[in-house]
Amino acid sequence: MGKYERESKEILELIGGKNNIISATHCITRLRLILKDDTLVEKTKLENLSLVKGSFSTSGQFQIIIGNAVKDLYKDFLAVAEISEATKDEVKIAANQKMGRLQKVVGGFAEIFTPLLPVIITGGLILGFRNIIGDLAIFGDGTQTLTSLNPKLAELHSFLWILGEAIFHFLPVGVTWSTVKKYGGTEILGIVLGITLVSPQLMNAYGYATAAAINAVPFWDFGFLTIEKVGYQAQVIPAMLAGIFMTKMEISLKKYFSEILKMILLPFLVLLTTLILSYLVIGPISRELGNYIAAIFNVLLTGPFRVFGAILFGMFYAPLVITGVHHTFLAVDLQLIAQGGTMIWPMIALSNIAQGSAAVTIMFLNRKDEKLKSLSLSSAISAWLGVTEPALFGVNLRFMYPFYGALIGSALAAVYSTLTGVLANSIGIGGLPAFLAIQPKFWINYIIAMLIAFIVPIIATYILNKSNLIKNKK
Repeated sequence: MGKYERESKEILELIGGKNNIISATHCITRLRLILKDDTLVEKTKLENLSLVKGSFSTSGQFQIIIGNAVKDLYKDFLAVAEISEATKDEVKIAANQKMGRLQKVVGGFAEIFTPLLPVIITGGLILGFRNIIGDLAIFGDGTQTLTSLNPKLAELHSFLWILGEAIFHFLPVGVTWSTVKKYGGTEILGIVLGITLVSPQLMNAYGYATAAAINAVPFWDFGFLTIEKVGYQAQVIPAMLAGIFMTKMEISLKKYFSEILKMILLPFLVLLTTLILSYLVIGPISRELGNYIAAIFNVLLTGPFRVFGAILFGMFYAPLVITGVHHTFLAVDLQLIAQGGTMIWPMIALSNIAQGSAAVTIMFLNRKDEKLKSLSLSSAISAWLGVTEPALFGVNLRFMYPFYGALIGSALAAVYSTLTGVLANSIGIGGLPAFLAIQPKFWINYIIAMLIAFIVPIIATYILNKSNLIKNKK
């Protein structure tokens, strides 16, 4: 038996024993369990264990935050629980059976976008660097950019757009691949379908509105049918819906084809059918749907209700992280970016900063508790770098009052950001590094918003602690 036998037995006892476990796996920092009955978990006692940094339930899974030791603990946990190792896909299937219809839909969005996050973050950093050298006109005589002063930087600015274009303009390729993979279709068909949505033969999506206004949209004329030659660069909704349709069609038709025809005829049939429907129906409807979604958020966050909308977003984004619903905002962000900039990503980053500040306040309020000090500091740093789960589940929700303090700071920072019209050109790393994604003309206002998100949670958390308005969850 390994060095975490005792801790594994303690965890097993506090989650309801071996008879309460359906399956178990782990990620980089968390033990992920499918339990028969989550109510049997003694959550307070569990989180007081020396090795446990927090716990939460989401998407049908009960997750225990362990840290870097989770891999070794997992082996001992399997032994004491007398269960076999499960893959992440097996755990997802088991968790899916416990979720309601809405949870499954939201979970599906999360699973589609999670594999894309590394390249989206990379793209955000690239665009942020290009912002600094190509869009910040404060150098030379005070009106010049670095690229206008230095030809070599101009070359670098141009060269980096190769990656930026590949990631954002051709994002539908990744979306269709991930969608088809998630729903069980043939992945290479998803890649090819995505390419057809951004083919060089098609008009760039960014020029569609202008061309449509003057009836200059190119099209194929088949005599009995015309199809507009319009691409879907940087758009995710058409890619998701097309990917879902093709996968469902492929799975439905498989049972009618022999093994030979599955290889030859089925791919041709599902690709051609989906391509035609994507150009004729799925794409145009999705484009309008995306425009309506963007319009709703524009009204909510830039119109007469923008203060209310900002407070609402600032207060509820962190609770949405708890449920996993927050991943759905990626699609909205990307839709807004395609129309000139997103006001949502700046507020997401401000929420990250606020949760980190509340967590670090707990460190100062509990200076004699070495374990809590260490946990609070590491969780705060993680949140300031865009990953809020350790701060949320390991510290802020444990005591509650820092969680509410963070929500207050996040809401006030969101209001200032919204009132001053802050927009981001991309999404990327959250927290403090998100500054790179902000359009340069809004940098001063965003710095002020960041200071609000940093300072207000500290003050609010301290006041809530001293006033005992909210009882500690020890």
